Formats: sequence, C-alpha cells, structure tokens
Amino acid sequence: MNLGLSSWQFWAVLSAGFAALTAIFAKVGVENVNSDFATLIRTVVILLIVAAIVAATGQFQAPGSISGRTYLFLVLSGMATGASWLCYFRALKLGQAAQVAPIDKLSVVLIAVFGALFLGERLSGTNWLGVALIAAGAVLVASRV
Repeated sequence: MNLGLSSWQFWAVLSAGFAALTAIFAKVGVENVNSDFATLIRTVVILLIVAAIVAATGQFQAPGSISGRTYLFLVLSGMATGASWLCYFRALKLGQAAQVAPIDKLSVVLIAVFGALFLGERLSGTNWLGVALIAAGAVLVASRV
C-alpha cells in the first residue's frame, strides 16, 4: 500500500484515526451539554480550521467559478453531514461510544450499496463479502450480550 502524502490510503488511515478520536472526545464533550449545542460548537471549530487552511494554502476559489450542479451536491452533502453529526452526538449522549461508533460505521456498508446502485460502481464477490463482514462485525461490536 502506497502511504505517501498523495495517496488516498494515507488520508483514509488518517481519517479513520481522527474519526476514532472524534468519538472519544465527543463522548466526553457531550456529558454536560445538550448534544445539538455540542454539534454547533464542533461545527464552528471545523469552519474556522478549514477556513484557515484554505486561506493559508491559497486554495480559495471565486464562487462564480463553481457550477450550479457542484453547489447543489455540496449543499446536499453538507445537509447530510449536519444531520449525521446531530444524530451521532445524540446517540453518543445516550449510549456508549464503543456501541455507537460501530453502528455509525455501517455507513461503510451503505456507501458500498449506494455506490453500486447510484454511481454504477462495481464490487467483486470478495468485496461484497467484505461489506457483509463489516456489517456483521459492526452489529457484533455494538451488541451487549
């Protein structure tokens, strides 16, 4: 696996690590605050960090240079992200991080299914077996028997 700065694998592994930290930090963070307000605080922090990165690296684009289709799908993605975060923080407020996070990661299974259905992505039999194992593993990790 190529783990250079320009590889998707490198950034995916970092994403997984930060997602794990997100669950742990968020679980502690929502202890004494409403989960929706906690999500607002998190969102403001993210906005400030990403704005600083875009400014520091000169990646700002003129709003007029972006197509309407791109705006539409980025807005839809933002709405889905917001809904996901609100639900995730509410689940963390009510449940244990070790149970909530695996169920949240069922998104991996849904992404495979949606990618196949809506984007025409093709997965092999081995890939689908992996998707099924992820689903089964998430349920097993989240269950308290």
